[in-house]
Amino acid sequence: MYKKYNKYLISNAKELRKNMTKEEKHLWYDFLRDYPVRFHRQKVSGKYVADFYCSKAKLVIELDGLQHYENENIIKDEKRTAFLELYGLRVIRILNRDINKNFTGVCKYIDEQVKKALNVSG
Repeated sequence: MYKKYNKYLISNAKELRKNMTKEEKHLWYDFLRDYPVRFHRQKVSGKYVADFYCSKAKLVIELDGLQHYENENIIKDEKRTAFLELYGLRVIRILNRDINKNFTGVCKYIDEQVKKALNVSG
């Protein structure tokens, strides 16, 4: 992976941790924080800060609000995903709407993606 420690983004990541969106808080406190495989929130990964990152499963979870549908942001997201994939990471994008309307389904999907990455059945 590209330099995991990027001193220029550390303060930004800390600030993002303090000011998580309600959807990030919901996913973190109600699922990922106590998930059996460790996740990090607002993790510096090269030149980006990932919403959630699981090193064991090489998985990045990005939560997307409405701004991610704007042309400029679609292009930025594609570049970000391509960059992270170059380092063997898989990026999954989850809509904030899905966190709010289908939280159980989102958790099941994440669980399936982690198990798939770790080749664990169940």
